[in-house]
Amino acid sequence: METSVYTIGLAQFSRLFPVSERVCMGDDLCLVDAGYDGSLSVLTHPCRFDGYLAMFCVSGRMKVMVNMTEFDVTENTLFVYMPGNIISVPEIGEDQRAGLRVILIAMTKEYMGSLKTDVPNLIWNGQVFLGNPFFVIKDGEKKIAERYMTLAVDILESNLSYKRESISLLLSSVFFLAGGVIEQRLNDAGTDRKSGPSSGHRTKAICRPDRSKEVSDKFLGLVAEYHTKERLVSFYAGKLCITPKYLSRLVKQATGKSASDWIDDYVILEARNMLRYTSLPVKDIVSGLSFPDSASFYKFFKSRTGMTPLQYRRS
Repeated sequence: METSVYTIGLAQFSRLFPVSERVCMGDDLCLVDAGYDGSLSVLTHPCRFDGYLAMFCVSGRMKVMVNMTEFDVTENTLFVYMPGNIISVPEIGEDQRAGLRVILIAMTKEYMGSLKTDVPNLIWNGQVFLGNPFFVIKDGEKKIAERYMTLAVDILESNLSYKRESISLLLSSVFFLAGGVIEQRLNDAGTDRKSGPSSGHRTKAICRPDRSKEVSDKFLGLVAEYHTKERLVSFYAGKLCITPKYLSRLVKQATGKSASDWIDDYVILEARNMLRYTSLPVKDIVSGLSFPDSASFYKFFKSRTGMTPLQYRRS
């Protein structure tokens, strides 16, 4: 059993695949067209990717775990990965390996931030899919995506003087396209967002004023970064230069959940993963999650899961 949920950067991610299957733009962007050759075996242990990732299953099927929930990925399924989530790919059976083909686009957070696209809105929609980040694209959407992919590869493999600028603008267009697809799926489902990373409950569509949406996006990004160290709403309010009461009101208005509940969800998810996938003693998990003592951690964990940490580890 491993000792931690590790983090993979883009450079390490790209080296998982043979040179013949990937085309990269420095350490910012990598596009992979791969079958199963054992490269994905490194992902059998849960990890985080330090960036943004989109995966499209062209053919075959596989299982992917996101935040401890298993999803069956089939042909024409698109997966959108947001930073902070925990992902793993369970062992793929020999009978499924031959027919598997996936296309992956990975980029750093810094490069994503440089694109001329509405990143906060992408993050918002990404939160919608925390409970189910996979969806099947339609034939017409697939044809458009294939054209984009072919053009992206041609640009990356070219010697164009303005290759970086060209691919950046192309990717910006891709994200607007993806945003339209996601928006259509939300309209088709008649829903707006999940209630959180540790719950499968779906809430009704709610009003999202610009201010509450903007603050909530920033808040969730901060929680993903600091939840193992800080659990007080006042800490995040201070980072955003607003009062805790105002932050709580805006987050509740935008998401239907309180700021403290969001923080607790992330902490519980982290605790569950550490208990399930590491051999760390509980006392080290207590320290790693910045609880003052074991008693407070046990009380926190049991109140939200119905089990003690040791019961959960043995289940």
